[in-house]
Amino acid sequence: MPTLAEITAVFDAAYPPATAQSWDAVGLVCGDPEAEVGRVMFAVDPVDAVLDEALEWGADLLVTHHPLLLKPVNAVAATSYKGRSVHRLIRGGCALLTAHTNADVARPGVSDALATALGLTVAGPILPLRGAALGAASGSSAGAADELGLGRFGTLPEPEPLRAFAERVATALPRTAAGVRVSGDLDRPVRTVAVCGGAGDDRELLAAVRAAGADAYVTADLRHHPASEAMEAARFGGGPALVDVAHFASEWPWLSVAAALLAGGTVDTRVSTLVTDPWTSHAP
Repeated sequence: MPTLAEITAVFDAAYPPATAQSWDAVGLVCGDPEAEVGRVMFAVDPVDAVLDEALEWGADLLVTHHPLLLKPVNAVAATSYKGRSVHRLIRGGCALLTAHTNADVARPGVSDALATALGLTVAGPILPLRGAALGAASGSSAGAADELGLGRFGTLPEPEPLRAFAERVATALPRTAAGVRVSGDLDRPVRTVAVCGGAGDDRELLAAVRAAGADAYVTADLRHHPASEAMEAARFGGGPALVDVAHFASEWPWLSVAAALLAGGTVDTRVSTLVTDPWTSHAP
């Protein structure tokens, strides 16, 4: 069986840690690099229910998209849920590895997986990677330099009304309490689509999507003011319809892409189907 260090090297090549945002915390969180790895589980969030599943399955490594320890800590005593999680993993012999914003900008990465799940032919990034982060990806398997960056543009095989496209999104992604929210004329034809897995209402992202002439923009965590301004701008001078999905749902398709990095080897992989979106019910 490969060692944890060897498995970590595979993920570091696909998702170079140096391409992560400066505020992010990616890479190996806990685990002995010399330990052998026979089972690897993939999940979006390192929450208690996911740890239960990983430990019950006998995983030697849990790979998550979201960090457990995003902010620096001074202790991991089991007096907090995060400290308790670290203790549970170590006692269970399960390492934890995180690929977050470094997986967002890679090709194929989080947004590629989202676009593929929606049946899009994937094109380039919404915001290309630049500067030192781009240099950090050179020589890795993270994708060609001109393909790296946040979000993706893509096209549908044939145009379809926004109403049908919203149903396509709802069918393709895991079911969540929040469902899919749509802003725009439901009869509007959609062919060119921009997607961004995770929170995508950054003004630079919205401006780039509008400038590219996309018919619709699929992302998560759209807040009131950026969404309202984007729709008013669209009425004034054109712009995309907005399709807002749960943050968890937008990133879940990537898990299978990450698991495929270990295909053909001696490691068993498992993609968790637990819905770890924090919203658990909806009152219409």
